[in-house]
Amino acid sequence: MWWVVGAALAVGLVAVYLTWTAARVERLHTRVAAAARALEAHLLRRAAAAAVLAEERYATELYAAARIALDAGPDEREAAENDLTRQLRAARLDPDDPAAASVVAASRRLALARQLHTDLVRDALSARRRPLVRLLRMARKHDRPHYFDVDDPTLAAQPDLTIA
Repeated sequence: MWWVVGAALAVGLVAVYLTWTAARVERLHTRVAAAARALEAHLLRRAAAAAVLAEERYATELYAAARIALDAGPDEREAAENDLTRQLRAARLDPDDPAAASVVAASRRLALARQLHTDLVRDALSARRRPLVRLLRMARKHDRPHYFDVDDPTLAAQPDLTIA
């Protein structure tokens, strides 16, 4: 008689563990999708702020990089954002200029969004690699998450050090 109770308890514990694991996989993939949307929004905000800065300064190369980043498709996004980051690092960003300050702030927010996305993708891939998750195909309805590999977008405003 006791073995029936023990077996029922074991089956119940396994069912609870499997339900918890499936919910965790689902939750991680949902968070990755939300982080990807937030990252995309921050990428667009930074590119728009860079385009405004380029228009004010008549910087054609920076404006072209910003427009390419705004118009880039999913396959071209990483290269366009790396190019925009290089153009922004080459530009002198005055901390007193509101357009430059908005670009610096957008770049900092983008760096945080990229780090959050990277952490969530790492966690989701780790959960997908578990043998039980693979065996029971718990992640089958979700696409495999991918890292967004770009240079560190953090910028710093540089004061003008010219002596008059």
